[in-house]
Amino acid sequence: MHPIFVWLRGFVPAPLTASRREIWLGVLGAGLGLYSTELLSRLTLGELNPWFIAPMGASAVLLFAVPASPLAQPWSIIGGNFVSALIGVTCALELGHTGVAAGIAGALAIGAMFALRCLHPPGGAVALTAVLGGPAISQLGFHYALWPVALNSSLLLLVALVFNNLAGRRYPHHPPPQPHPHRTADLPPSARLGFNKEDLHAALASQGELLDISEEDLEQILTRAQLQASRRKFGEVLCRDIMSRDVVHVGPRDSTDEAWARLALHKVKALPVVKDDMTLVGIVSLHDFFIGQSAPDPRKLPTMSTARYVEDIMTARVRAARPDQPMVDLVGLFSDGGLHHMPVVDNEDKVVGMITQSDVVAALFKTGAS
Repeated sequence: MHPIFVWLRGFVPAPLTASRREIWLGVLGAGLGLYSTELLSRLTLGELNPWFIAPMGASAVLLFAVPASPLAQPWSIIGGNFVSALIGVTCALELGHTGVAAGIAGALAIGAMFALRCLHPPGGAVALTAVLGGPAISQLGFHYALWPVALNSSLLLLVALVFNNLAGRRYPHHPPPQPHPHRTADLPPSARLGFNKEDLHAALASQGELLDISEEDLEQILTRAQLQASRRKFGEVLCRDIMSRDVVHVGPRDSTDEAWARLALHKVKALPVVKDDMTLVGIVSLHDFFIGQSAPDPRKLPTMSTARYVEDIMTARVRAARPDQPMVDLVGLFSDGGLHHMPVVDNEDKVVGMITQSDVVAALFKTGAS
């Protein structure tokens, strides 16, 4: 393809990845945010003109349409708009209300926002408004940075905090925590091969351009892409293909001695707990036979439980798989989730199989080698 056509492709609108729900939330949130901010600013500032400035429209796009953007976070809107207002007023006082002053104000505002890590695109408009906003803005002087700019920004941010969290968005945006199941400093198993945070940071640094996405979000996206690729490669392997079908189990009213004997006899580390009709009600593992594992004093050794029945020590909340579920869905739970065993149940929650870490490892090895 000719280079000119490659260059012209940059003018073609990129496809949107936002869901219809996110689009409507952005529309509704921006409308409510701007209306509420204007109303509260007018009630607060009284007859002061202007009580509401146009750059807030651009801030609303970020806070409600793309709240996950680093440019839309609380420090970005408050710090970015405030410092830009101060720079704009200073340029207007020193250089006059001219195009040269407007250009210098915009440039200095961008540099300051970079330095203070509060880059917020509407900040450029805030600085420009301070220079070319007319007599009403000029009369405010440095008060312009406090009201309407700081007041408008704070009120719009307050609405965004309430609206986005009520809508189920994480705002301020941050990736969900990924606790290590063993509470050690080691990386989770899935992060020990392939790219890591240092690799990602180096790649972004070599990019040389600012991308409107945080490193944490990009890491999650790449991890999900790897998982999707694994589903495509191993998706034909189902849980029923790798599960054990002759499942050793116990009942809730069986004695703990009987459960311990079955664990020892069959050399397994966990047993599903089922009713007479094989309905799953819990799981009991070697860990459950001891008490004191979570004692505050690390010098206190765990001791054998004195409970008589399995139902007294079993874990009632059990994660289970379905026979027709892709095996690759369980990889993350076994590798990073800390699970070692998972019962397989049918549509009536009756146990039909058992999957262990060994089953998954063997399936991945055989499938990858074929």
